[in-house]
Amino acid sequence: MIRLERLTKRYGTLVAVDDLSLEVESGCVFGFLGRNAAGKTTTIRMMMGLLEPTAGTAVLGGHDIRRAPEAAKAVTGYLPDHPFLYDKLTALEFLRFAGGLYGLRRADVGQRAQALLEQFGLTRTADELTETLSQGMRQRLALAAALVHRPRVLVLDEPMVGLDPEGALELRRLVRSLAADGVTVFLSTHSLAVAEELCGRIGIIDRGRLVAVGTLADLRARARPDDGAASLETVFFDVLGAARDA
Repeated sequence: MIRLERLTKRYGTLVAVDDLSLEVESGCVFGFLGRNAAGKTTTIRMMMGLLEPTAGTAVLGGHDIRRAPEAAKAVTGYLPDHPFLYDKLTALEFLRFAGGLYGLRRADVGQRAQALLEQFGLTRTADELTETLSQGMRQRLALAAALVHRPRVLVLDEPMVGLDPEGALELRRLVRSLAADGVTVFLSTHSLAVAEELCGRIGIIDRGRLVAVGTLADLRARARPDDGAASLETVFFDVLGAARDA
């Protein structure tokens, strides 16, 4: 599970994330939505221990990222918005390297890497340098690396970037499968259609503040009480409009 406790980030007088608290249960796909510069990636970087919060903390799989960062990261997979790959490693070497960082045994990481290459359609490119891979293949490889240690929490920041329609479909299927196995998925995306399809609960952030959270039905009831079939896109803009008028 994921719990954010009054997470705050200030840069001087600018408040990038403002007293954000929420909880995501095991096996839930949680959609984290907002305009550009709303605070989504800043929130995620604080969750992952890459950015020091001004106040508050994140608890991942029962481990406080500030007090027990190694334990929190050991149960968490993370796909950043701009994944970094070592260009002079092959795809297979990169997955072995990622597995080693999580302390997987040499024999286990080799088997796991081969299985992930097959799962993500990268078997043919296993021995190719990552610098030669297409954007979509690099995105698939980065996601495979995030899953190499079988995490119980998965944090995805704009995972659809660079994926072709087939890759995007495979990713949606994967997210559903992981959630069905009890993995908690925190999904930041600009694709409202993807969020509507996949997410059991949704949070909307605006200017650093969490302005709405709940199921799509909850958000519809709040934004469009007379329209039980309103799309997430319609609800999203209604919620943001109301937040700006408040």
